Amino acid sequence: MIEKRKIFITVKTYPTLSRKYDEIVCTAGILDDGSWARIYPLPFRKLDYEKRYRKYQWMEIQLQKNTSDPRPESYKVCDITQVRLIGKPVGTAMGWKERKRIIFDQNPIYTDLTGLIEQAQRNKLSLAIFKPEEIIEVVVAETQHEWSEEKLTLLKAKAKQLSLFQTEEEVKREFSIVDKLPYDFFYRFRDKKGREAKLIIKDWEIGMLYWNCLKNSSGDEQEAVYKVKEKYFNLFSKKDIYLFLGTTKQFHGWAKNPFVIIGVFYPPLESQLSFF
Repeated sequence: MIEKRKIFITVKTYPTLSRKYDEIVCTAGILDDGSWARIYPLPFRKLDYEKRYRKYQWMEIQLQKNTSDPRPESYKVCDITQVRLIGKPVGTAMGWKERKRIIFDQNPIYTDLTGLIEQAQRNKLSLAIFKPEEIIEVVVAETQHEWSEEKLTLLKAKAKQLSLFQTEEEVKREFSIVDKLPYDFFYRFRDKKGREAKLIIKDWEIGMLYWNCLKNSSGDEQEAVYKVKEKYFNLFSKKDIYLFLGTTKQFHGWAKNPFVIIGVFYPPLESQLSFF
């Protein structure tokens, strides 16, 4: 069944390349009834500029359950041309009060990683808010600096096919591929029962932070990495950190830990508010 729904965007991952869907962004958020929803695939950069959503913004969209994805919160977009943004993104006034109300009112905050994984393995959920007891460190791993030739070749072939029906400018706009991140960033953290985990951070925000830091560091990759770690560890350690966790379709339901970090939510600590 197709429904027109409002969704409050909390998650926008850094783009990846897909053989089937070209360049895609995993988007998730809170529906108008307070429940979680994952919208996948959603070709963010193919949206008209005025329809490109931002985090913490309400969006109206036609959704349908994604029957090819077994995860309970997964939906697909029925008509991308019908996406409508609602107002401006919700701001950070009063310690992120409105953001927290929308996100937390109808959703539990998990602190026990083992119990959360068990629910995912039973297919009870695939999206969750997790509150770590302690962020131990930010781990960085160098990866391939360029997208694979196989995926790029497939995309170029699609572009060539579409060029029969589109102008050259339209083809260039749709197939300008986002730069691949040359580093993976992870949080190593501990839950309230002392269990440790290391999960990759897939958030759009950390990807864009790296590129901005690289530009401000005159192309020095190591300095850029240091600045990313400085923000995600030193600066965020002074915040009230929550992790938006999501399972990957490939590992959902069976992996020892199917989750990745798809967003970091960092309002100020409550004690900080007493100064205002």
